[in-house]
Amino acid sequence: MVSDTDLFKDIRPYRDDEVAGAIQRLIHDDEFIGAIAKYRFSTLFGMGGPVIKALIRLYLGWRWRKLNSVRQIQLEVASYMDKMISRTTSGVTFSGLEQIDPTKGYLFISNHRDIAMDPAFVNWGLYSNGLDTVRIAIGDNLLRKPCAAELMKLNKSFIVKRSVKGPREMMKAFSELSAYLRHSIDEKQSIWIAQKEGRAKDGNDKTDPAILKMFYMEGKRQKIPFTDYIKTLNLVPVSISYEYDPGDQAKARELHSKASQGAYEKREFEDVESIVQGIVGQKGRVHVAFGEPLQGEFESADQLAEAIDQQIYANYHLFPSNLLAAGQAVAGHQDEVKVFEQHIAQIPTELKEMVLSMYARPVENKAKVSN
Repeated sequence: MVSDTDLFKDIRPYRDDEVAGAIQRLIHDDEFIGAIAKYRFSTLFGMGGPVIKALIRLYLGWRWRKLNSVRQIQLEVASYMDKMISRTTSGVTFSGLEQIDPTKGYLFISNHRDIAMDPAFVNWGLYSNGLDTVRIAIGDNLLRKPCAAELMKLNKSFIVKRSVKGPREMMKAFSELSAYLRHSIDEKQSIWIAQKEGRAKDGNDKTDPAILKMFYMEGKRQKIPFTDYIKTLNLVPVSISYEYDPGDQAKARELHSKASQGAYEKREFEDVESIVQGIVGQKGRVHVAFGEPLQGEFESADQLAEAIDQQIYANYHLFPSNLLAAGQAVAGHQDEVKVFEQHIAQIPTELKEMVLSMYARPVENKAKVSN
């Protein structure tokens, strides 16, 4: 008999009994080992690449020899997160976690600024407060390399099939995804998903109603009214605020190219570069605000999207970088003013207005709901 979990085998994260095999595949993946060697030992790699890679394989085989469960994988990730936070941020803070019931599964829907760090910081807040971590929605466009798929599925990521073509195939993929979300919530396993496909490169966070319609596909199949089904998903809007975005120049460059040339051609593994940039780049302070679970009477996806946006905007943590970009004074923050001016000074002239607009947009959106 096929279990419920096996119905989702091609999109779900790895289970405990699949961890050891995935680790062995990673250790023997030459591209994965080579990437580590080039990143960590760039000066030595050119002189003795094969030796460096062999040593990395031996080290990882020893370091990961006892990892045989998803929980152990996540504890390993937590140790890296701790180091990353100390090296690349000026502190990470959280609010709203007291509203999260540890006995329930939630559908956390957040604004999207960084491919890997958005769900990572949500997870860090939950983990640091003794709550279970989330299953992470990730597009298959990020999994073109086998090692990327292994790493993501080891860390509780499930696959959103964005690359499918044709209405029938898309309907099948999104129906499966909707059913998996329902299955996870019923298992009391929380989900993280972005409010729209792709990052908000201009800083304007806006929920895509199509995402919410996908949530409801399983409810529609069960002939449950939209407003009743949405209540069962325990949907929580999450606002993630970065004092500085390590990818601000890259985002502005893409926007500038589209504005000036009408198009932007993404390099083959540009998304992977963005992930690395987001992890190692300086972020300043970071705040993650967990909103209130949505339990209103929402008759449509558009109405629900508006309610999500209102919470995300209201819960932004505005840093001096946001206020200064919006042309507001920040008395008593001279050090922050200096850092901001230095940051903007290093941005190419043709991109400055776009970067400033990117940082100012949360101020404008928060003002909309505050008024």
